[in-house]
Amino acid sequence: MLNKRTIIIIGAGVTGLSTAYRLAKKGAGKIIVFDKGKTGDGSSSRAAGIITGLLWSKTGIEARKVALRLFRELSSELNGYSFQDVGTLNLLDRQAWEQRKLLLLLYEQCGAPFEILTAKEMRTRWPDLCPSGELVGLFDPLGGYSEPEDYLAALKIACIKLGVDIREEEPVRDFVLRSGSIAGVMTDRELIEADTVISTVYGWTNVLFSRLGLKLPVKTVVHQRYVTEPLHHPVSIPCVNADPFYGYCRHAAGGRLLFGIETADREEWRVSDMDFHLDDLLSSTDPRYKEAVLREKVKQNFSSYFPPIKSLRWESSKTGLLTFSMDGEPILGPIAEIPGLFVGVAFHSGGFAYNPVSGLLLAELVTEGKTSVNIDAFSPSRFSNEQIEKYLAQTVQQKNVAKRRH
Repeated sequence: MLNKRTIIIIGAGVTGLSTAYRLAKKGAGKIIVFDKGKTGDGSSSRAAGIITGLLWSKTGIEARKVALRLFRELSSELNGYSFQDVGTLNLLDRQAWEQRKLLLLLYEQCGAPFEILTAKEMRTRWPDLCPSGELVGLFDPLGGYSEPEDYLAALKIACIKLGVDIREEEPVRDFVLRSGSIAGVMTDRELIEADTVISTVYGWTNVLFSRLGLKLPVKTVVHQRYVTEPLHHPVSIPCVNADPFYGYCRHAAGGRLLFGIETADREEWRVSDMDFHLDDLLSSTDPRYKEAVLREKVKQNFSSYFPPIKSLRWESSKTGLLTFSMDGEPILGPIAEIPGLFVGVAFHSGGFAYNPVSGLLLAELVTEGKTSVNIDAFSPSRFSNEQIEKYLAQTVQQKNVAKRRH
């Protein structure tokens, strides 16, 4: 029977915890979540927490509609968490706008609201923003952000109250198969049998799946996130996705601001070891990526449309990885070659934004074998082995990655 099932989730980040939460609410059985570190110690705690529903495919738009609804519901379900309903401004240069405006009809068909703003209209609405006349604003009134630390803590507590067994600092080292199907996992401590295993380990995906002889077209790039000291005077801005400037900004707790950037010429980062930790990214010897250089780069990138940044002082920083697939869409669903194995990865910079619906979709697949949103476009089976091998053999720079921010 369903409630006698054992389900293992690998990765205690937002996708893993969200999946555990939804499964537990469905009474799906015994749920165990493993992580090689602490809860959210990977990409989740280094995320921006921004969400917009104005994506690049019908599947993405429909999924984000659900995510936006669930974030608002979770504000009342999770103690200590509140979704910040401030809207998200997607700032576009002329080239990016020519591509994005082709999607406006799709937004209308999917019921995803938006506003198109000129530079003057943006300056009027948010006086602290000073975009140049060539920039166009695509505003999502339903967008906003979450504080990752608050969200993770609240979601973890909710999972534990529902009976989820969260095992921190216990890495999964291998899978157990019987007759070609999932039968459990091996950790550093023991073998645990299970009917279903769900992997949500993002940048570590191919290292982990190598135990099964599997590969997915997943790559990672480095991303930096900075938080200012508390401001002397409040500023009026929404969340801002600024693709022309390789970054984003939003308000942060305690009257601060949060900024994030990618570095255009930096090559992808290849994770080759399950014991790799994101703090290892700080060991770069390349002078272009030293902390002082990158902090100055943030100010250079953003000063053209947010002049106050020139006088702001930094209080903290975090470095992480963004994980993306060959076609820029998430990889979410069952692994056809191995019954009982599921995956939820490659959300680019939108893993946090997707997580409520990612968890729901994975829970639906496990318990019902179908999803409330058609996610054929996210299927792991959409790539051929030849495509995967060719893609993984390439080395890409961040500027050549499809910008699918939040």
